[in-house]
Amino acid sequence: MARCYSVPVRNRHPSISPARPQPRTALPRLWLVSDARNDAALEAALARLPRGQGLIYRHYHLPPPARRARFEALKRVARAKGHWLVLAGCPRQARRWGADGAYGSAHDLLRGGACLRLASAHDPREIRRALAARADAVLLSPVFATRSHPGQATLGPARFHLMAAQCPLPVIALGGMTARRAQAHRLERWAAIDGLSGESPRPPTA
Repeated sequence: MARCYSVPVRNRHPSISPARPQPRTALPRLWLVSDARNDAALEAALARLPRGQGLIYRHYHLPPPARRARFEALKRVARAKGHWLVLAGCPRQARRWGADGAYGSAHDLLRGGACLRLASAHDPREIRRALAARADAVLLSPVFATRSHPGQATLGPARFHLMAAQCPLPVIALGGMTARRAQAHRLERWAAIDGLSGESPRPPTA
């Protein structure tokens, strides 16, 4: 399946995924993040996304059997649109579930074999840890105030850009993100729970 992304990524792993092997990889610009509060909207949100974007599957609220079942249902929808599917967990689990990669802290990503690694980070120290864990990209947060962590201090767009400029990896903005904010603050790569789950008649473009 052919893909065209604007952000090339150095392949740190000989085989990015058993489900999606390819000699050269690139990351989507938009990442829909799953959560209990947007679960009912996920199928529609995946359908609205431009082809070939990404889903980060979390669903920490579900017990293991239900979490796996929901993952399989969303995997079918994501694959039909050519979306990347990344599992919150370790690389070993991501490979076992047939995901394209794993998402988590640098510690979560340290072991588990070859797959795409998306590391969460909140400050320069955690970015350095992501580099040590062979991450392929960093989700840096929170850029803006977010429902997931009310009252938490935010980076703001200026500090986000400064930290992103000092990182050799692609950096994805997370936390209170919307298409309007991404455009206003020139945040090319971004992820969201609510910001990509709404009923906007004009979905974001990749």
